[in-house]
Order: sequence, then C-alpha cells, then structure tokens
Amino acid sequence: MTSPALEDLVVTQAGLDDWPVISGWAADEGWNPGRADGPAFFAQDPDGFFLGRIDGEPVSAISVVNYGSDYAFLGCYLVRPDLRGHGHGLTTWKTALAHAGGRTIGLDGVVAQQDNYRRSGFRLAHRTARFTGTAPAAEAPADVRVVRPEDLADITAYDGGCTPADRPRFLAHWVTGAGHHAVVRRTGGRVTGFGVIRPGHDTPRIGPLFADTAEDARALFAALTAHEAGREVAIDVPETSAAGIALAEEAGFTPSFETARMYTGPVRPYAQERVFGVTTLELG
Repeated sequence: MTSPALEDLVVTQAGLDDWPVISGWAADEGWNPGRADGPAFFAQDPDGFFLGRIDGEPVSAISVVNYGSDYAFLGCYLVRPDLRGHGHGLTTWKTALAHAGGRTIGLDGVVAQQDNYRRSGFRLAHRTARFTGTAPAAEAPADVRVVRPEDLADITAYDGGCTPADRPRFLAHWVTGAGHHAVVRRTGGRVTGFGVIRPGHDTPRIGPLFADTAEDARALFAALTAHEAGREVAIDVPETSAAGIALAEEAGFTPSFETARMYTGPVRPYAQERVFGVTTLELG
C-alpha cells in the first residue's frame, strides 16, 4: 500500500473538539496526558494547536502556545505511527512555528527528538525526570488547604515568579479543572507554595509543585499524595531541584521517563529553586 504523498498534507489550526485525538496519541506514546487538560490548554491560546490532515483524516499534531509577547511553548509534537518517516511531522512543525513569531520558544523534549530540536536551534537548559511511585497514606498537614476562589490572585502572582511567563488564563482553569485537586500553603497570610494533582490517562500527575522551601514542598506533596493514597502517582522533577529529587526519592518514587527543557533563546529570570515539580510537559 502506497503511503499518502506529502503534498496531500493540509495543516490547520485545531480546536478543542480535536483534543481527544491529540491526547489519545500522546497516551499511546506513554506520555500519560491529563484527562481534563484540554480546556486549560486552549484557554491560554486557542490558536496554538495544529493538526495535519490527509483527506480529512488527522495524521500529525503540534502545539505552539503563546504566553505574552516574548515567550511560547511547543508541545504535543506527534505523528501517527503508520505515517512516520514521510516528512509529515516536519511540515506540521514548520507551519506551527510561525505562530510564535519572534518569541523565544521552550519545550520539554523526549530523548528520541532532542537531536532534531538542537538542529532547529533549541539549546538544553536542564533535564527533567518523571518520578513515579505509590502515593503514601500520610495525613494532609493542617496548614495546607484546598485552593479557594479568593486565593487565585495570590496564586497567580506566585506562579508568575516560578515560570518564564505569566499565565493567568491557563492557571484559572488549571486549579479548577475537572478532577483537579489544588492545594495552597500560607504562612502569615502569604502564599509559600501551591500544587495540583490531576487524573491522567494512566496515573494521576502532580504539577505544579511550587514552594518557597523544601519544608513547604514536603507539606504540599503530603496533601496532594494523601488525595490519591495507595495509587501510583507521577511527578516531573527538574534536575535543577535537588530538593525535589530528594522529596520524590524519600517517598519511594523512582525515575521512569526523561525529557529535556530546551529554549531557542533567553527567557526571563524565574525562581527555579521554587520549582519542585513541573506543571505540565505539554505547556511548560
């Protein structure tokens, strides 16, 4: 059977109703996307998702989500397995990258694609390891509680200090998404960290886990894992966080998957020491 020709590929923007196709492919790759990620992703940039189609059938996907005027994040780079090696992915990539304009682009690249990303101008910032393990049945600390609507402004400001770009639209959906359990810790009325755990296609995933100190992170981690006690849980920890790696290892979690955070240019400074767990490999 002859493979469809590259010239038959049509790349267009994808809508939220296309998300089940994209997330299904990601699940097939073992990436364990969240079950309710779509609304939060599209809230940040509804024009940042693309599908390549041949005769109307989806064959490739990518997202290039813009954050403000200086930064974008690339993810969901996928080609249907039976049509790989014919240039469909590269064509989809080139079409979607134009959406970022002159912004610095970040991504969390799987090992198999990192050489390709380097050839496209991406440079390694750090590696990230996915740790998985059984959520301990510890009690949630008394000073960690579920996020309330009145917390959102403070959490949004805190999040902005832990990421290369502000993302209020995304975050408003992320902490309230279906099945998402968001918790916050305050000391003297001030936010000292927050975290979210959400259902994944395979296992629940923690992200973000942002905190001032290892003690704050440990308290938040205990509250998040208590919500899924006895189940296997995953968290993506950057290698820049020795305390985050120690926290995962103390809980008996082990690394199971690796990506590389890469950028095409400079990003604004942010508090990497507060990042104990990455929000999501798809949108940063």
